[in-house]
Amino acid sequence: MKRKYCVPKMLGCMLFAFVVMAAGFYVGAPYNVNAVAVKITDNAVPLSSGIKLPATGSKKYSGGSATIDVSNASDGYIMAKFTGSKAARIRLTRSGKTTYTYRLRSDGAWETFPLSSGSGRYNIEVLRNVSGNSYSWELTQSIEVKLDDPYGPFLYPNQFVNFNAKSKAVEKGAELAKGGTNQLEIISKVYNFVIGTVQYDNAKAKKVSAGDLAGYVPDLDQVLKTNKGICFDYAALMAGMLRSQGIPTRMEFGYVSGGVYHAWLSVFLEERGWVNNVIQFDGKSWSLMDPTFASSQGANSQYVGKGSNYQVKFLY
Repeated sequence: MKRKYCVPKMLGCMLFAFVVMAAGFYVGAPYNVNAVAVKITDNAVPLSSGIKLPATGSKKYSGGSATIDVSNASDGYIMAKFTGSKAARIRLTRSGKTTYTYRLRSDGAWETFPLSSGSGRYNIEVLRNVSGNSYSWELTQSIEVKLDDPYGPFLYPNQFVNFNAKSKAVEKGAELAKGGTNQLEIISKVYNFVIGTVQYDNAKAKKVSAGDLAGYVPDLDQVLKTNKGICFDYAALMAGMLRSQGIPTRMEFGYVSGGVYHAWLSVFLEERGWVNNVIQFDGKSWSLMDPTFASSQGANSQYVGKGSNYQVKFLY
């Protein structure tokens, strides 16, 4: 593959819309729209019978215009919905671990969020916009989570890796996996399809750089239809296809050498455990699983095969 990589594309990776980082907060009285509770700033971001799909249950908590469903927390996810007229965020924090912040839709549709930090006590907060980047608490709830399957958070779809049984991405994943005799073959087929088919979308990258796509979330079927995407799209499409085939797949965000904010993947193999940041296997060694850089630079990239060049910040 021809080696090429340009500065605009690198900036696109660094700046693609990503909503999980919150900077600074101010404490005030919850439920009081006149009191500023939290200031949140959106930072720039970069068909198997075993398919697991989220479902609501009976264990719900409500407050104001928000409802959370923790019925299936032991499977590695919670669900939430919001029906208010203002913008909203949901924050999930396991005690002593990373805080994950997501945007919430305002149309009352259920959305799925992974418990990426594993078993433990989580504090869940739903916050409603007051003005600008200031938010007030709508609902807070602490839950104790004990995962039945430690890989659950990375098998189910979620807001960032969203698919269902009728998704074209799931259908394509099943087509690619057909005839595969083991997980390695399936991973290789999905990987080769994504890096050989999806082209980097410079137009979308420019919109992201301009701040026109704040809060961008991949539409897997749309990426598949257009065969175009930014870093987030590459990683999400691949993760969705692999998860739908029963292969635990972590979509990871962090920094590569040079301070570029980026997305990549890790998979769990039955005979090897978690294989971090890699996908290609030649029978002796692995190369880094990074669908964006692999597509644009080829296997000889300095970003391929050197895990020290990657620093993970978030897991999805």
